[in-house]
Amino acid sequence: MRGFRSTLILFAVLMGLLGYIYFYEMKRPKPNEQVEQKEKVFTLQPDKVEEIQVRATAGDRTVLKKVGGAWTIVEPIQAKADETEATGLVTNLASLEIQRVVDEKPRDIAQYGLATPRADVAFRTSGQADLTHVLIGDKTATGGELYAKLPSQSRVFLISAFLDTTFNRTTFDLRDKTILKIDREKVDLVSVRSAGATLGFSKSGDRWAVTSPIAARADVATVEGLVGRLQTLQMKSIVGENVGPKDLDKYCLDTPAYVATVGAGSARSELAVGKADETGNLYVRDAARPAVVMTIEPSIVDDLRKKADDYRPKDVFEFKSFTATRLDVTRGTSSLVFERVTNKNGTSTWRRVTPSKDVAQAEMDAALGAISTLGVESYVDAKTKTGADAPVAVILARFDDGKKEERVAFGRVGADLYAVRAGEPGAAKVDAARFDEAMKALDAVK
Repeated sequence: MRGFRSTLILFAVLMGLLGYIYFYEMKRPKPNEQVEQKEKVFTLQPDKVEEIQVRATAGDRTVLKKVGGAWTIVEPIQAKADETEATGLVTNLASLEIQRVVDEKPRDIAQYGLATPRADVAFRTSGQADLTHVLIGDKTATGGELYAKLPSQSRVFLISAFLDTTFNRTTFDLRDKTILKIDREKVDLVSVRSAGATLGFSKSGDRWAVTSPIAARADVATVEGLVGRLQTLQMKSIVGENVGPKDLDKYCLDTPAYVATVGAGSARSELAVGKADETGNLYVRDAARPAVVMTIEPSIVDDLRKKADDYRPKDVFEFKSFTATRLDVTRGTSSLVFERVTNKNGTSTWRRVTPSKDVAQAEMDAALGAISTLGVESYVDAKTKTGADAPVAVILARFDDGKKEERVAFGRVGADLYAVRAGEPGAAKVDAARFDEAMKALDAVK
């Protein structure tokens, strides 16, 4: 009996599956069957649009015009527009489709929320005298669509509800919210002032250096990350656009917690960061617009409160296994010198210099990889005993076709290992176990 019941259940499941496949295939368009094309609301070429007007539910009326190929807000303020927002408006107007006509001749458009529309979006193309409008009303009962109409027509139709967030935009939504104007390619100076201390960086060529409170090499990626955060910083709101010097104390902008400066040649961009508002966002002021107080997300403080050591290199060496051309390692009274040589066929191999002999390339690559990837655990000041006065090893590396050279002395104090570079303040603490493994890899080169 149990087997018969199981067979019936399996049969029912099979029939259900076959039924689903049948109805799915019936509804799916056939290869030669044309899918019904929905009617476009406008016949519009996006690149021909020169003006946009948006009246939002909040009451804002914003006018944008294309000037020199870029969108600009001209009413109710003069400001650069957010290019993504403006382009989104134009693109969605051009692709706007009528999902369905619900009423050809409505007696009362108020029932659709169109007597006082939630949004009114208009555009003007080149050569067009008047604006072309689309009125947007309420959402349907299911919330999936919006009622809409053209002022020149009586019919009411439906458009997709997701367009509400595209068309129903305030002036603030449509303005460029970038705070600092920074030419990233020309940036050569960064500083962060806080509580009487200054953290400074300067750039020469493609290399960044810490200039204050110490003079040291800087990690390029970390400094560039700070520049990028400041460049892309976006305002969350505008608190006031005519704030006088006497009113800055309420935002703690008279004595800001941080002042970040980015230099590009003679140009300077400066951001002052004050206290947090009731939501946790921070009050800020751009030196180029001293009367404007804005808010930003607080995460920028994580970058501004970093110390100099946080911006120093994370690796002991700059060279990589594939850029090295010479390696000179001294341990006690013994010394090993290796050089990369170019063969007649254009390939390169490593040789031991004294005595001159070829070495196993795989073992040499492993040793170079182990040495070049030694990481910095932390930095210590010059008062720390490092053992570098009687080093356990001194490594001199040449790289980048011999154009660059670096010398690092390794000292041991108890279980701790330190790396000291000439001209660098203090020392770097290194994982002793990884250093020992690197030395074993070097000893394995035959």
